[in-house]
Amino acid sequence: MTQSGLHRTVSVAAALVVSTSAVLAASAQAALPERHEQLANAAAQPTSVDWSVVEQALGRTGTMMPGGVLRIGIPRSDLAVTVEGVPDQAGFALGSNAAFRPMDDGSVMVMGDLVLLDEEVPGVMAGLFGRGFQVTALHNHLNQVTPHVMYLHYEGMGDAVQLATGLHDALGSSNTPLGPNPPASPPPWQLDADALQGIIGHNGQVNNGVLAIGVPRAETVTEHGVEILPSMGVTTALNFQPTEGVRAAVTGDFALTGDEVNPVASTLHSAGVKVTAIHQHHIGEEPRLFYMHFWANDEPVKLATALRAALDLTNSAPPVVVAATQ
Repeated sequence: MTQSGLHRTVSVAAALVVSTSAVLAASAQAALPERHEQLANAAAQPTSVDWSVVEQALGRTGTMMPGGVLRIGIPRSDLAVTVEGVPDQAGFALGSNAAFRPMDDGSVMVMGDLVLLDEEVPGVMAGLFGRGFQVTALHNHLNQVTPHVMYLHYEGMGDAVQLATGLHDALGSSNTPLGPNPPASPPPWQLDADALQGIIGHNGQVNNGVLAIGVPRAETVTEHGVEILPSMGVTTALNFQPTEGVRAAVTGDFALTGDEVNPVASTLHSAGVKVTAIHQHHIGEEPRLFYMHFWANDEPVKLATALRAALDLTNSAPPVVVAATQ
């Protein structure tokens, strides 16, 4: 092939890629009004779904959550990621997920986020668009991450098995593990989970040494008239991972209204907790929420005290009686 012929071939190929991307994006945008109508017409009462078939279609088992939500975790156990040089466990900040909620019209709403290497983003996004999903956000959650990862937030509405199959197929262009996860080894250091939960004022769960605490908003959050439950990700997430030297790394995100953003950011900053990202996860929710991600590696009680001080500046669910989890 001549040099000019090669240039023409490359130009045509590039044009096809741009054209295909534009078609996919336009298709997704055109589907928004239809999705809004679906949500408006679908009430919030659970209906019967064979969740075992959904789990089989996605390739992962899940956990039933309040409100009839099936939440399936898909940790990126294939990645060896560090944040500021600290090894990051898959269950600490590398957990892709899908939360399925049945509606009384027979359809299912699904939303979640996917942890992706930079080079995996275009293929997965194209796969989601091609299977009827909406992409609602794409951004970082943490800084000084090696290798660099992005977080792609998505939503879908339709048949539960078709949604699970579509998500499985879209993830096929990444190296996301879909299948039984090998058991993870807990870190050599342990946290005093009871003490940390007592400071935060809410119970959590310990998995492979990582303490994860979820704190829901006090008000109801809706998207186009349909309630988005805390188990679908509308919650403040506080994660503690034990690190060397009787310390803990903390990360997660605060779910905040606009007037809460700066007071919380200032309080975290004053306590030595880095604010690493502020952005949205959803489109069209009420009240409008911003998600503030954070990072620190320090003495666990000090960090829990700082997170509690920030939490007290939000309209979150009040503290509850803390029970032992270990």
